[in-house]
Amino acid sequence: MKHKSSLRSRRPSEAQSAQQHGRSVAYFDLAASFNEAMALHRGGRLVEAEIGYRRILEHQPDHFDSLHLLGVVHHQRGQHAAAVAQIDAALRLNPNSVSAHSNRGSALQALGHLEEALASYGRALALRPDHPEVLFNRGNVLQSLMRPGEALASFDQALALRPDYVDALVNRGGLLQELDRLPEALASYDQALSLRPGHLQALNNRGATLKGLSRLDEAMASYDRAIALKSDYAEAFYNRAILLRELKRFDEAIADHDRAIALKCGQKYLRGSRLHAKMHICDWASLDADAAEVIAAVNDGIPASLPFPFLAIPSSAAEQRRCAELYVADKYPFAGTPLWRGERYTHDRIRIAYLSADFNDHAVAHLTAGLFESHDRSRFETVAISLGEDRRDCMRERLSGAFDRFLDVEAMSAQRIAALVRELEIDIAIDLNGFTKGARSNIFVRRPAPVQVSYLGYPGTLGAYWDYIIADRFVIPEASREHYAEQVVHLPDCFMVNDDKRSISAHTPSRQEVGLPEHGFVFCCFNNSFKITPDVFDIWMRLLRDIEGSVLWLSGGNASAVTNLCRAATARGVAPERLVFAPKLPSLADHLARQRLADLFLDTFLYNAHTTASDALWAGLPVLTCAGTTFANRGAGSLLHAVGLPELVTHCRTDYEGRALQLARDRAQLAAIREKLARNRNTHPLYDTRRFTRHIEAAYTAMWERSQRGEAPASFAVAAID
Repeated sequence: MKHKSSLRSRRPSEAQSAQQHGRSVAYFDLAASFNEAMALHRGGRLVEAEIGYRRILEHQPDHFDSLHLLGVVHHQRGQHAAAVAQIDAALRLNPNSVSAHSNRGSALQALGHLEEALASYGRALALRPDHPEVLFNRGNVLQSLMRPGEALASFDQALALRPDYVDALVNRGGLLQELDRLPEALASYDQALSLRPGHLQALNNRGATLKGLSRLDEAMASYDRAIALKSDYAEAFYNRAILLRELKRFDEAIADHDRAIALKCGQKYLRGSRLHAKMHICDWASLDADAAEVIAAVNDGIPASLPFPFLAIPSSAAEQRRCAELYVADKYPFAGTPLWRGERYTHDRIRIAYLSADFNDHAVAHLTAGLFESHDRSRFETVAISLGEDRRDCMRERLSGAFDRFLDVEAMSAQRIAALVRELEIDIAIDLNGFTKGARSNIFVRRPAPVQVSYLGYPGTLGAYWDYIIADRFVIPEASREHYAEQVVHLPDCFMVNDDKRSISAHTPSRQEVGLPEHGFVFCCFNNSFKITPDVFDIWMRLLRDIEGSVLWLSGGNASAVTNLCRAATARGVAPERLVFAPKLPSLADHLARQRLADLFLDTFLYNAHTTASDALWAGLPVLTCAGTTFANRGAGSLLHAVGLPELVTHCRTDYEGRALQLARDRAQLAAIREKLARNRNTHPLYDTRRFTRHIEAAYTAMWERSQRGEAPASFAVAAID
């Protein structure tokens, strides 16, 4: 760093004071004082350095380096506004200082004044275009301003000048990660780690990138390495917890969540993620308090939970909207130009694209396959945009032939997929994922189509960017529309499509084969374990106590949940042997067949059975539900109305328990309901795939017509087509 030549000055007041005390007159050595202040500064002794710089400025107010470095001290102490003012004073003396313009940019960046910071970095680069640190800082600001192309170019320029610039490699990797260019991000992190093997952020981010590439073992190893190097690395514990949860190693995931919390990890969504992991294993200790804490945080504008887990706790529709809006604002802010800018397409047919990560052997695919095959190809051109892995299963093969075009885009970035949707001139883009696993929401953020629709995969609002949500009058009553950011489209029968070609194995196993009693009453619930809460379990255990010889048949894929549920049954006076756990079967057809052995499906409260209820009813198994106030906890009620069994929809927990007890005691009444279900399955709308297709096509047509007229999206209802 340059500074002025050594100067000596004397202050009469100091000399006179010294003489009065019998001392010799001292001379102020500016150069020595400046070097001392700089040494203190470099050693991190900021308060002492500030005193040193100020002492120099008392002697020489126009000492540029002291003015500038005093500003740097302010910045390092978090006094960013004071830093800007101080550096401005220095720049008035020397407007051609690259480092002063750069440090001014850093202080402005810390204040959140990004455009001004960018201008400061621009002035520094005008003076010295080959300054890698300034290019690096400029890249960071451009990234924050959501100008990713320019940010990447700035990082690349810095690295062209300094190929070993590790921090630039790491931040470049982070930007590429955000752009879904995961292989390139991984290469950037690997290069950084080849230069600095112990770089914690590179290891942590590399783990997240590998997870995104479904290279889970390598992702785990990267997190493990980061934690081995820094045993209190809270962010790595949190990210490893997310991975462990995805691997269904829930106990380990909870331990890592707890460690991250103990380390005061500031990561967003941490509390909600921990709660969701606990709910997966039915660990209900402090459940009410934990849920209340997460809900309160969301109400305070804190992104404490991802939207999907938030559906399964006692949150209202209004709170679920708040959670979704916070998530979208945090993860998917968009300041760029939309890809679709009001153009009117003039196709012979309405061009619709279904985007999903689940075009495989997955619940969404099993529901929608018949819809895709039933579309009126004279009026609609259908395109599948497959976001997920091709598992080469029978469902994938079936779906590949169900569209006019089937596009596998798994390896593409969200930006490229969005551009593809625009290039294809898609009229209506339908998001079948919402905020579920494999979602690529940042495609829709870029507005690639005139009409964007949320359907089926996510039972709640997505908060922004989507024009419509497809529902029915039961799951989203008129009074609840305000809790949805999208315009609500009411289909006449049921929101859920069903495939009337779903096969059920001809062979039904015996009760003995699946571990059920030969003659006892079989209650069942095949919902995911995170949907089971203590309030509904209390009712189930009372039913087992009241109905002699009865059992409760549950999904058994989660060993920790099995252990905890058996323990909870014992605590409620029920022998754990009366809980029977069904292993996951490789074939849906076999799973449907075994459901014939049960007597009554008992639904959960906060998040109903959706596809699971459809499966049960298709197999001939009556479902008893209790309707709540959100889309997530009204889904089963919609299905029951559409299959002509409204008598199985209760509206309070007392009635739910009473109705279950009544049906378990009155076998004749239950048999009559089963016979009614068997008749209605073929005569009522729920499983009429072609009727549903005509209704959703009418919805698409209405959306398209509004768009063609240049009208804003608006809620509407589709009239029944008989």
